[in-house]
Amino acid sequence: MATVDPQNDVLHVVGGKPLGGSIHVRGAKNFVSKAMVAALLAPGVSVLKNVPEIRDVQVVSDLLRLHGVKVNVQPKEGVVTIDASTVELADVADVDTLSGSSRIPILFSGPLLYRMGEAFIPALGGCRIGSRPIDFHLDTLRKLGAKVDKEHEAGIHITAPNGLHGAKIHLPYPSVGATEQTLLAAVLAEGKTELSGAATEPEIMDLVAVLQKMGAQISVDVDRTIRIEGVKKLKGYTHTALPDRIEAASWASAALATHGDIYVEGAQQPDMMTFLNVFRKIGGEFDIRDEGIRFWHPGGDLHPVAIETDVHPGFMTDWQQPLVVALTQAKGLSIVHETVYENRFGFTRPLVQMGATIQLYRECLGSLPCRFQQRNFEHSAVIFGPTPLQGQIIDVPDLRGGFSHLIAALTATGPSEVRGISLIDRGYEDFREKLVALGANID
Repeated sequence: MATVDPQNDVLHVVGGKPLGGSIHVRGAKNFVSKAMVAALLAPGVSVLKNVPEIRDVQVVSDLLRLHGVKVNVQPKEGVVTIDASTVELADVADVDTLSGSSRIPILFSGPLLYRMGEAFIPALGGCRIGSRPIDFHLDTLRKLGAKVDKEHEAGIHITAPNGLHGAKIHLPYPSVGATEQTLLAAVLAEGKTELSGAATEPEIMDLVAVLQKMGAQISVDVDRTIRIEGVKKLKGYTHTALPDRIEAASWASAALATHGDIYVEGAQQPDMMTFLNVFRKIGGEFDIRDEGIRFWHPGGDLHPVAIETDVHPGFMTDWQQPLVVALTQAKGLSIVHETVYENRFGFTRPLVQMGATIQLYRECLGSLPCRFQQRNFEHSAVIFGPTPLQGQIIDVPDLRGGFSHLIAALTATGPSEVRGISLIDRGYEDFREKLVALGANID
């Protein structure tokens, strides 16, 4: 991939103006990349629709091409066509060059073991929001019969001398990535796989739907147990991606923080119900329509809330960062207890520099102790408001934190300089153009 021009990696923002207008949200970042990897399981053509034009899609497309797969991306139409009729081993150096931009390569393991008999996984990248170990992934592959060589100097070499076979797997925490790994590796394994403690996010369920279209046998129980009965072969799929509930909530938070009014076309109620309840408690208004959701600040004071992030169907961790910016404008004391990632509050430091009153605590300030209790992580935040924000120079730390800083700059009085905005391109399609459409004063 081409390097980012530093001149184009800075956004100048003059805040203090309500955002208003209409924008469109397409397919979920946390799903489309996994569905693209799933296409590698079948020696045929797959078509994925409602695909956003984001960097993660570009990264996965390039990784697939490195493995001899034909990928045709039509960004305006939001359609990606993947022909995996032929697959080849990629050059280690080429894979390593791309791996720093994404954690996706680990999910190539299962499909490559079936198609090529081996897989190479380089060092993994991703946002620095806390420990995201791949031990769950590797343990899953071992239980399915893979041989994992972690001593390989450039990464991890994985083989399956006797093929993959079904197994009983338990996740001590419902990891989304490890659940995806199990699904992609077990659908063609010999025998039955039982995965208990699985993640059941909507993006996971959409991946299950894709695999079922391909010919997989998968059932999901109410106790977070996923049962997979291996099949002999799979075929290509045609599928429309579910909308991005994280991006929709981010724009909703921007409307609340800036006293704005934003119609998010493509947003859907069912996967956002937990967010919508909190949005309403804070004092935001929304109108659910057939084609999207309108979010707006009705005037008057916003109300403080207590939020505890959790796995689905709880309050999503990716929702809390943009919403914290809105909570700096609420009247009173709000509490956010982060239970998914231990280091997700680093993004609040620039908010404090802009004038927010936010205190971080190592204690669990929630209804129940979480797995980070007594582990010395600042994983609870107390936000006191309302506090006026002043424009600052801000360096983007990660994808969601970066968009949150952008919301803060739009909320603040005076000019801000947001640096490293190319990181936001990983998950927010055309966000600069959308800001212009909403009346933001940016350059």
